[in-house]
Amino acid sequence: MGELTEKVSRARRVTLTVRPIERFPVPKSDGYPLYGALLGVLDDADESVSKRVHDSPLGSLHNSGLHGVFGDSDRPHHKSVRPDETYEVTLGIVDSDDEAVFQALVKELVLEGSTTELTNGTLRVESFESENVSHEELLKRASDLNDPSVTIRFRTATCLEEADDVTTMFPHRVAVFRSLLNKWNQTAPDELEVELTRDALLSSVIEKPNARTYRTHSVLVNRVKNGDGETRNLFKQGFTGECTYAFKDASESVQNAVVALALFGEYSGVGSAVARGCGNVSVEVTA
Repeated sequence: MGELTEKVSRARRVTLTVRPIERFPVPKSDGYPLYGALLGVLDDADESVSKRVHDSPLGSLHNSGLHGVFGDSDRPHHKSVRPDETYEVTLGIVDSDDEAVFQALVKELVLEGSTTELTNGTLRVESFESENVSHEELLKRASDLNDPSVTIRFRTATCLEEADDVTTMFPHRVAVFRSLLNKWNQTAPDELEVELTRDALLSSVIEKPNARTYRTHSVLVNRVKNGDGETRNLFKQGFTGECTYAFKDASESVQNAVVALALFGEYSGVGSAVARGCGNVSVEVTA
């Protein structure tokens, strides 16, 4: 892969299929330990790259955590990964400045190594797929649709903070799409920035949640040391579930923006702590 010499607006998504070498426990909030393992992988490749991911205020790296079938565990707040099962891990990168992150992960996980070490065991990478898309292509895809609706499945705890440490525990159209708008406009070229006001979302978009799928969660996202040296766990609150977003008397520009932002969410994640396993979504657009 060549070095980037100018800002290229492309989001990248990497899908790993992994299998544990043996059965071992992982925390129920598995995104955080997987995040630590990925930082370890990046440290082996380039310590400066790992530091950039860790310190990034945007959280350009999106980590889905482990998706698959788990077993029980005797340890409190843990589950077990099983060697007779495979698990899917999705990684997304939306900031062109983080191209080095993508290259480092490819190099360490695929070209030079095939395992990832967690605290209690090892995951072996069995397959690797990557894809990328530009902001421009997402807008074009959205503009080609007539009378669309968007269904978002919030697969991991989605943490939407609209005020200081106050979390929106529902897939409200304003909270979801303003979060995605912020990620989009921080990574898109100036000419592809999207304008989507709060009033436009309130008046033109309707959310239709599937109540049977709705759950709330408290997930581990960090560990910090207190002044006395003791380690303290930090948690965020979020929700999972499925929600369809439809339009009412919406302009073409509002429809295009909402659809493009939703599709972008598969790469960026939604809300905060996306590097630590939060905000992983899958999106289906019907027209």
